[in-house]
Amino acid sequence: MTENPPEGFGPGGGVPGAAGVTGLRRFVKRPSGTPAPGAQASPGVQVPGGLPVQLGGQRQDDPPGTERCEMCQTILDGWHGHLVDLDKRSIACACRACYLLFTHEGAAGGRYKAVPERICHDPARPLAGTDWNELQIPVAMAFFFFNSALGRVVAGYPSPGGVTECELDLEAWDRLAAAYPLLDELTPDTEAIFVNKDEVFLIPIDMCYSLVGELRMYWQGFDGGAEAREALAAFLAGLRRRAVVLERGR
Repeated sequence: MTENPPEGFGPGGGVPGAAGVTGLRRFVKRPSGTPAPGAQASPGVQVPGGLPVQLGGQRQDDPPGTERCEMCQTILDGWHGHLVDLDKRSIACACRACYLLFTHEGAAGGRYKAVPERICHDPARPLAGTDWNELQIPVAMAFFFFNSALGRVVAGYPSPGGVTECELDLEAWDRLAAAYPLLDELTPDTEAIFVNKDEVFLIPIDMCYSLVGELRMYWQGFDGGAEAREALAAFLAGLRRRAVVLERGR
């Protein structure tokens, strides 16, 4: 296994580096009044954990916390979407109008892809423990996505240092994808399969990095501690509430 940054995440990795360095950003809900980790806030402000999170297209003279569309520089004051930049292996914030432009296959020569918003599960096919063991993942929670630059599925899981990448038995993955239809639904680069014990969800890739950032921010001790467990429980509750049943025969 590889510690942050692994090969499959970000610019040859995908966990972000220091502020100003491209990489799959973590979009974390922070306590009120806490600046974005790694952002250039006012002098003397020390961000707990030093998480390297960039705000979307922020200008030097913008008030702290301002986010801008990285396509048109519009201030993002409500809902906004995310785009995967396939050249930089990074995620960009986008206003609704710009986001919709890249929902079409081949837009911008295929460089940018809109991150879908769907969350699906397949309650009729919970993941059997023997099948999970076949993947030889050393933890009970992980996520998987198809990296088109590498031409293969990449596996990772949250850790105190960010994302830890796992060596994945691709033949075992193919066998499971044939047995579990949800695993074969992945849209390359923009969606992930999130597994927690026997629960399996198809989710937007940015949600994985949001979870990684939040757990890293709260992580204490060997097992993460109470706050990290609470954050994970809230994340899972949100998935269960929002997930729709996979439509078979698509």
